[in-house]
Amino acid sequence: RLDQAPALPGCYLFRSAVGEALYVGKARSLKARVRSYFQAKAAHPPRILRMLEEAGGLEFIVTGSEVEALILENNLIKKEKPRFNVLLRDDKNFPYLKLTVADPYPRLVLVRRAREDSSQYFGPYLPASHARRTLRMAARYFKVAPCYEKLDGSRGRPCLYYHLDQCLGPCTEGLTTQEEYAGAVEHLRLFLKGKNQALLERLRALMQEASRQQEFERAAHYRDLIRDVEKHSRKQNFARVGLEDQDYFHYHREGERAVVQVFLMRGGQVEARREFSFEQISGEEEQQFLAFAVQQYYASAEHVPREVHVPQQVAGAQLLEEWLSGLRGESVRVRVPRRGVKAQFMKTVHRNAQLAFRSRFQDDPSQDGEALARLRDALDLDEAPYRIEAFDISHLQGTAVVASMVVWEGGRAHHSAYRHFKVKTVEGQDDYASMAEVVGRRYRRLVKEERRMPDLILIDGGKGQLSAAHQALKESGAPPVPMAALAKREEEIFLPGRSQAIRLERSSPALQLLQQVRDEAHRFAVTYHRKVRSRAQLVSELEAIPGVGRARSAKLLKGLGSLKGVQAAGEDELARLVPRPVARAIEEHFRLAGQAGPRKTSRWPKSP
Repeated sequence: RLDQAPALPGCYLFRSAVGEALYVGKARSLKARVRSYFQAKAAHPPRILRMLEEAGGLEFIVTGSEVEALILENNLIKKEKPRFNVLLRDDKNFPYLKLTVADPYPRLVLVRRAREDSSQYFGPYLPASHARRTLRMAARYFKVAPCYEKLDGSRGRPCLYYHLDQCLGPCTEGLTTQEEYAGAVEHLRLFLKGKNQALLERLRALMQEASRQQEFERAAHYRDLIRDVEKHSRKQNFARVGLEDQDYFHYHREGERAVVQVFLMRGGQVEARREFSFEQISGEEEQQFLAFAVQQYYASAEHVPREVHVPQQVAGAQLLEEWLSGLRGESVRVRVPRRGVKAQFMKTVHRNAQLAFRSRFQDDPSQDGEALARLRDALDLDEAPYRIEAFDISHLQGTAVVASMVVWEGGRAHHSAYRHFKVKTVEGQDDYASMAEVVGRRYRRLVKEERRMPDLILIDGGKGQLSAAHQALKESGAPPVPMAALAKREEEIFLPGRSQAIRLERSSPALQLLQQVRDEAHRFAVTYHRKVRSRAQLVSELEAIPGVGRARSAKLLKGLGSLKGVQAAGEDELARLVPRPVARAIEEHFRLAGQAGPRKTSRWPKSP
């Protein structure tokens, strides 16, 4: 299990031989943290040494960030009560912000628990100081009451928050109207939900309206609020809390095998995770398999929640909902999250399913050896290909053409050996010539540096890409190396000099290994292509401003960190990097662009 630990943030659980939770921990990198427990010179306290003696199993749960790992660790410790964790903690949870939307004049307050009531909760916030800082910002800019006064207009004179210009004063009659206060609450809700683009559009409209009516103080207030929201939006990632009981299903499947992950959320907190593996499911369609997995799980589950979230529509969804509703005793909905917080959480569940699949099926050395042996026989090679190098081309309508090379050794990815290339000599959309250039560059360099050649070269494509790559390999001066191409549509394997394609069973370990390598090459190429296009967009946006060339745009991006940093900077801040007339032109450019809506300038065509 130590070798299977991912280099990702998350939580780890040491369990006894009978499944009892012994210790729960969090880590920025699970691989590095768990490995430290088994270092020969590690000076562990007696408590940890005893825990390691009793440990009989190890589990990993991947999260989206280290902050999420800390929140999950807190929840797991309180639920599992592991014997070797330090449990002398108070019963506090990470704080939430509570907006009492059911009141005629809602207030925003800090609470330690989110409850199933008529209010809206945002959080949890980590660290707790972030919640208090957000509360102060809400009072300062949105002027929604942060106190516990009676907001019914009965107070003789307003409290100190009103005099500090941090509240509209609903506690005193005549200071505000319900319509004005409701507008402030709506702006605050957008801000807390992270919907800053919609909020900024509203604030800009209000600023322009105040300016037209010559209410310059009110316009200045909106101007300052717009600037602070723009700056704050780069630092926050809040989400509305869903307090319902929910289960999240996702899976990773290859051929006849699959692993299903179920995350159990109770009261807005992840309390547990379940994992199931399936084999010999080649006859099942995706929707049928998913329905079967959900049905099998709840046939023996102790609790059925109100909502079950799945990554796609399941077969017989209505019938499944009726069956689940009968088990629960009230209505149960099977939903497919499309956007927002729930869709983001589904990605985390999917990532855990992928890692679990690799741990269950792909990290078995005996299976790696079997796949390589099957690949040797299928391609008629002299020996099993220990090192495989795979290439793919990525571009958008012939622009920003790049290539990737990924490496597999012993049936596993060798990430440090990955390489990417910018295609230099090919103009326009010519995948064959691009592949020839990249393959030729790669192996001319290996010949020149007298480095080891791979045992197999894999090309993502069909006969045309394979022919171009094979000719480039010959011209590079490299010794003969076995080469193959894998076409996506029919998953056919092409070899040089053979007119007929090789077709393997979908369940063949050899084909699944080639698919895994090919798909990784494609992912790596697309990721690099997006990065190249993004850089070009940054440069073209700045260079559209008079007085800003390539050198000044690079200086601005380096000095302010990003294009958003340049957009948010004032004239004085810009003037420290470029002459003041140019700084004034930059500030005016982005100010006008902001008033006109999002600017879409790019030297590359828009993605479909």
